[in-house]
Amino acid sequence: MAASYVSPLKYKDYDCNQISMEMDQVSHKTVTLYQALKKKADNDSTQMGVGLVLFWPALFFLEGGDGPEAVEYSNLKGEFEALRKAASVKECPMTSLPKSPEEIIKEKAEEEKAKKKMETKKDQDL
Repeated sequence: MAASYVSPLKYKDYDCNQISMEMDQVSHKTVTLYQALKKKADNDSTQMGVGLVLFWPALFFLEGGDGPEAVEYSNLKGEFEALRKAASVKECPMTSLPKSPEEIIKEKAEEEKAKKKMETKKDQDL
């Protein structure tokens, strides 16, 4: 999902520490919401498979579409980008700023992939 536009001017009175704290909070909310949206999408995919194979009336119960959570997710991504721009304008040291939600999500996905790979290997060794 694309980020909504949020003006970096919203954070013009923040200092680098405040920007960093706000970025951390927005990043955490974004990751949490992403996980909820992913779970909902995975459930819809499962429900679609069951509906197609076994019971087509189940397809009527698919939620689908972009709900309020998707809009909030887009807004949070926009907030993070505005904070990043504000940090750049204030010349905050980028190394002290929190990771972006995308970086955190990617790291978690890689961790899950590595965990599954180790579990598969462990099962094969048995």
